[in-house]
Amino acid sequence: MPQRIRTLLVLATGVLLGLSFGLAGGVRADKPAATAKDIPWQDARLLADVLERVKADYVNPIDDHQLLQAAIRGMVSSLDPYSAYLDGDDYDDVKVNSSGEYSGVGIEVSMQDEQVTVVTPLEGSPAALAGIRSGDVIVTIDGIAVNATSLADTIGRMRGKDGTTVRIGVERAGSAEPLLFTVKRQRVELRSVKTDLLEPGYGYLRISQFSDTTGDEVTGGVQALRKHNGAPLKGLLLDLRDNPGGVLEAAVAVSDAFLDAGVIVTAQGRTADSKFEMDATPGDLIKGAPLVILVNGGSASAAEIVAGALKDNHRATLIGRTTFGKGSVQTVIPLSSDSALKLTTSLYYTPSGVSINHKGIVPDVELARDPKAADLTDASDAAAIHRDAEVQRALQELKTPTTSGKALTADARGH
Repeated sequence: MPQRIRTLLVLATGVLLGLSFGLAGGVRADKPAATAKDIPWQDARLLADVLERVKADYVNPIDDHQLLQAAIRGMVSSLDPYSAYLDGDDYDDVKVNSSGEYSGVGIEVSMQDEQVTVVTPLEGSPAALAGIRSGDVIVTIDGIAVNATSLADTIGRMRGKDGTTVRIGVERAGSAEPLLFTVKRQRVELRSVKTDLLEPGYGYLRISQFSDTTGDEVTGGVQALRKHNGAPLKGLLLDLRDNPGGVLEAAVAVSDAFLDAGVIVTAQGRTADSKFEMDATPGDLIKGAPLVILVNGGSASAAEIVAGALKDNHRATLIGRTTFGKGSVQTVIPLSSDSALKLTTSLYYTPSGVSINHKGIVPDVELARDPKAADLTDASDAAAIHRDAEVQRALQELKTPTTSGKALTADARGH
């Protein structure tokens, strides 16, 4: 074997070993370290051969670091749509997102059938105001085709300095030609909770995404509604439509806010940390008053945890359309050199023991989508909320709740 190939083979083997050690330290400390006999030598040799041929014959010069970074990205992204290798910029983005502020177009995307698909534009964001919708497939950014193998690359290209513009080309069901949107980037503040009093006694609380502060925002929102009403609420509408999810702990906090007892969510994975059960604690913010939750195909992840917990515990009635179906938990595992792995480590289950992954949650009351309905771009517009036909239908349910919306005693909760 030529010396150059032998060198790259050693380098590739080192990458494989390094990842094994990183996972052992980041996920479960007692996992045995990988040994040389664990390495598939034939595959490692093939990797070295490919690296060597690309280095020697590719039309443009390329260095070992760039090739190996691409190999790592490809390896992790091939696992599922949500796992990713995060370099410095990508890792910073994850940390910024959890804090609730960044500069970009304000859009949540997912890889579906090897297409970058819009889960939802965030409320009031440049993308929402430009007209980008849930279900749009992003095909170009600034005239260049998106990389269907790297969701992180697409997200990175849409973000940028405040005030700069980006051209986003999408394919939309029902449109014969791709649509092009010119969007000005801006600081996107992820204010997750907005409220309104629909009529005396009946409150509206919308959660647009789940961040570190969402639990406290929900508590404050309910208190503000109660003060505005001048008396305890007779019912509350929780709007989770087009909510792409977010922080798991925030979903647990919101569920707990309306439950006195019961399982909220369980999860199963291969490591000790990936197996857990979250239970409600005493204290219901609205004292057992009827609760209705609006959901649709853009309700995903943490939003589905809340919907599933309150539905299975018979605390709320779900109205709308089947949810997105993201029933997995991702853990961010720090690595060296300001990088990290975002790795799917668990599947979560609703209190009834059901995995909603790739299936979603079917609402108690299904509503057909109104093709003329306005997008949810600004739930702070009280007039728009009161014109929303689905909100009005949910208000009717609040006034005449079904048995699915009544709280059970602790000894009759679903599990």
